[in-house]
Amino acid sequence: MMFSPGLLLIFVVFLILSTAVNWQLKSRFKKYSKIASSGYKTGREIAEKMLYDNGIRNVRVVSVNRTLSDHYNPTTKTVNLSPEVYNGNSIAAAAVAAHECGHAIQDAQSYSMLNLRTALVPLQNVSSKILNVIFIAMFFGAFMFQSIFSYDLALQIIIACYAIFTLFAFITLPVEIDASKRALTWLNSSGTTVSDTHGYAKDALKWASYTYLVAALSSLATLLYYLMILLNRRD
Repeated sequence: MMFSPGLLLIFVVFLILSTAVNWQLKSRFKKYSKIASSGYKTGREIAEKMLYDNGIRNVRVVSVNRTLSDHYNPTTKTVNLSPEVYNGNSIAAAAVAAHECGHAIQDAQSYSMLNLRTALVPLQNVSSKILNVIFIAMFFGAFMFQSIFSYDLALQIIIACYAIFTLFAFITLPVEIDASKRALTWLNSSGTTVSDTHGYAKDALKWASYTYLVAALSSLATLLYYLMILLNRRD
């Protein structure tokens, strides 16, 4: 069975882990959002200064109207910050803004892992669409589906898709960790954080990285689950 108690258990376990990590992350950011950064600079000002200090002149810092939507877009060369980060002058805002600029620096320096992750994005998007079609077809038309694809072939396709998801997720880990390291180094050297606030920025980014770790482990567990089903069918 492709949908079984085993898969449900994986889903529940990682849902609990993800919820716990996200709760901790939001709790940390709420706490550190009340602590001002040195100089009371906004996230926009910090991002622009970090980019300038690293010789990057072709990246814009813009505000996007969605909470927790902070990201760097290598295609448009923009550091996109949510309103609370863009306008905020807290340690939390500084940490997020600097982290996203870390990705911009990776892009400017052709950081290999970022390039690999970017190259995998189209493949992951296609895999996601294929997986959705397979699961929907199996759910709404199992008998017709089985006349087109064998059970083993469907399993092989699912495994291939989850292999791509898992590869993408594990490549994302060093990309995010490296961006945080770049952020923390600059925050310290620029005086944006000082001895008693630098640990807060480090803690916030640490919990943010845990969300990617949970996602990677969840993808790996699901991949192994389907792989074991296929191997057991061949015994």
